[in-house]
Amino acid sequence: MTEQVLTTQALTKRYGAHTAVDRVDLTVNRGEIYGLVGRNGAGKTTLIRMVTGQTLPTGGTLTLFGASGGKELSAARARTGVMVETPSFYPYLTARQNLEYYRIQRGIPGKSVVDQVLSEVDLADTGKKTFKNFSLGMKQRLGLALALMARPDFLLLDEPINGLDPEGIVEFRNLLLRLNQERQTTILISSHILSELANLATCYGFIDNGVMLEQISARALEEKCRACIEARVDDASRAALVLEKAMGIRDYEVLPGNVLRIYACLDAPQRVTQALVEGGVAIRGIESRGANLEDYFLSMIGGVRHA
Repeated sequence: MTEQVLTTQALTKRYGAHTAVDRVDLTVNRGEIYGLVGRNGAGKTTLIRMVTGQTLPTGGTLTLFGASGGKELSAARARTGVMVETPSFYPYLTARQNLEYYRIQRGIPGKSVVDQVLSEVDLADTGKKTFKNFSLGMKQRLGLALALMARPDFLLLDEPINGLDPEGIVEFRNLLLRLNQERQTTILISSHILSELANLATCYGFIDNGVMLEQISARALEEKCRACIEARVDDASRAALVLEKAMGIRDYEVLPGNVLRIYACLDAPQRVTQALVEGGVAIRGIESRGANLEDYFLSMIGGVRHA
């Protein structure tokens, strides 16, 4: 049975009349990279802050590593590493000095852990360079090093690639993939940079205006966004028979409302049209379709889904 690292039920946060997170149900399983997708202000940061204990919920329940309250939940939170927004470091200290300060402050045993995490995030060779002279990518990697110092089983990262240049994004992505694959670290990462989440996530949660719209695996999302010819017809059963008998097409699906999605013959939709018409099928509409993560999200929140 798959271990559930995090579950929430009807988790809610209100600030006066404003509901920032509205009855959210969420599940993150062990070993996943969970992409929390939403626009700025959608409720992503508030949700992460409730999970980490930085913000108290107004309502609902939260279970982390099987613990839902009291000392058990506090102990479970000790198994997490958190990076919410840009971490605060001392500008005139080096990477090693900054991490040593936090190691002592947090009571993390063993000086060697500082060198270990600096090596993991490719900052071992920064020497006497101080934080104020770091690039944004280096600052973000140092923030991740801080989150990794306690050897967490679960990483929660809020917009960690925001503001990074393309090279910095690639470096950060590869680092997260390595942590997930080599150390089996479970990761929840929020972002509005949807194209980059598509290179990382194994599952997604789509949130808008504080409401969780959908949770879906990357594989299921890929299937939904798969390129196809979508045909709206008068008789889906007859159309399916034409596809199989006249064209030898087996890779298709029938949707409600006499809609067919055809995953073959993509470069020649006119052949599909001709075969259906000759088979006595009335076509009400036919178009080539396909979507990326951004298209899919926009379609969910009422935007235009692009073909």
